[in-house]
This record gives sequence, C-alpha cells and structure tokens, in this order.
Amino acid sequence: MIASYDPNQSIAELVEQLATLLPSRGQRLATAESCTGGLIAAACTDRAGSSHWFERGFVTYSNAAKQACLGVDAALIEAHGAVSAPVVEAMLAGTLAHSPADWAVAVSGVAGPDGGSDDKPVGTVFIGWQARGDAPDVVGYAFDGDRAAVRRESVLAALVGLRERVDAQ
Repeated sequence: MIASYDPNQSIAELVEQLATLLPSRGQRLATAESCTGGLIAAACTDRAGSSHWFERGFVTYSNAAKQACLGVDAALIEAHGAVSAPVVEAMLAGTLAHSPADWAVAVSGVAGPDGGSDDKPVGTVFIGWQARGDAPDVVGYAFDGDRAAVRRESVLAALVGLRERVDAQ
C-alpha cells in the first residue's frame, strides 16, 4: 500500500504535537531506523523536554545491526530483503521487546542514489508503527527526489503516521 501525506508539513510542528500528545497519555516512543540513520530520533530530541516522551532510538543501518540489536531473523531478511514490510514488522517487535516504550516507529528503505532495483527502486521506503499490545501497521511509500529528499520525506511520513495513530488510539 502506498500512503499519502502532506510533504509541506513542518517536522518541528509534528514534533511539537507529539511532545504534547504522548506525555498527556503517559506514553513514550522508541524508534528503529535504517535508511534515516537516526533522523527521526534526532528530530524528536531536538525539542527540549523530549526526555519526558522519547525513550530511545536504535540505528540499525546494516542487516547485522538489525539482527544483533533488534533480533530480526536473518532468514526473514534473506527471504524478503531488508527493505520490506515483514522486516519492518520485525524491527517494530524488536524495538518494543528491547525498550519499555509504549510506541515504536521503524523505517527501512532505499534512499539512493544507489541500491535500487526494479522491484524496489530508489525512494521505496517501508514505515511501521506499533503501540504495545496492538498489531503492527506497516505502509509502503514511493518517494521522489535525491537521497536527502527521500530521508526527509521518510521522517515526515513517520511522524505524521505516528501522530495520526496516537490521536486515534
């Protein structure tokens, strides 16, 4: 599924909304990031007071890191590729298993300029969200632009998706 979002939304504005929403519910966030390399965690912790709602971030850029830090099965990566919904689901599960957070966000994608394929061209990104005790929700995106644009759009989509899901809970 390819989801849409507003690319003109401000990352700082979304973080402000989450900084109000999550603590008001007594909830905390943990992230697992591959292609974004910690940019989601950085955006969250750029805001003073984020220690009240941001628990931790895992930067699992390599397949070995996904396995060692989050417990993602090597066979799952081999079967589906690191950029896939099943691997992002496993990243979510690992994030919640290795943190006391109430919410997990995970992202894996092909930011470019290299690494794309016919099946997964540059700009293919899977982002997942999961509240502790709930089923994971993973969405596939097809972003345009250079590496910086794909990474920025991934951060934006991750934060928009989190805000929407926390709001709906």
